[in-house]
Amino acid sequence: MESPQMNVAVEELMFSFFQRPLHPELFQIYAQRQLNTEKYEAIIWLTGCTHVVSVFAGNTCLTEVVSTPGQMLPSRGLIERFQFRGPRTHKGTLSRGVSYMTDFQVEKMSPNLYRQSHADLERFARNRGVFVKFPELEIDKLQPFCYIDFEARRTELHIHTFAAYPDQVTMIKTQSLFDFQ
Repeated sequence: MESPQMNVAVEELMFSFFQRPLHPELFQIYAQRQLNTEKYEAIIWLTGCTHVVSVFAGNTCLTEVVSTPGQMLPSRGLIERFQFRGPRTHKGTLSRGVSYMTDFQVEKMSPNLYRQSHADLERFARNRGVFVKFPELEIDKLQPFCYIDFEARRTELHIHTFAAYPDQVTMIKTQSLFDFQ
């Protein structure tokens, strides 16, 4: 399996939100999960230390993407796009009964806190979510990794992501809520 692109400044990563699905051929997918509830279906892809979450409810599809610069993404269906420069919250109501909210933070860490976060999240992932690490890209005994935790409720999907970049000793944390009332 090909190694993910890791030599990117965290503040150059892009957050994009689409009202449409995206093709899997656009991404290198390292792990995936599919969720089904009475109200919606969701597909979660770990694409290196980035991710794609697509949620389908009726004839509506919402897709959240964190991507590296240069990642080819369509412009059709794009609702919002911004870079990871400091904390941010974004809320939107897309149609009657469909809303979305995300917030994220970029956390610079000490090497010890980075290692401890890695160990804690990997241990937590044994029971829930999906965790992918990239030991071949280790820098100063720190590994890049991505962990996505999710909670599928009947009308809501909660997503928490943790993407760790050892060259910058930095972690991006996102929290998203897809709500289909």
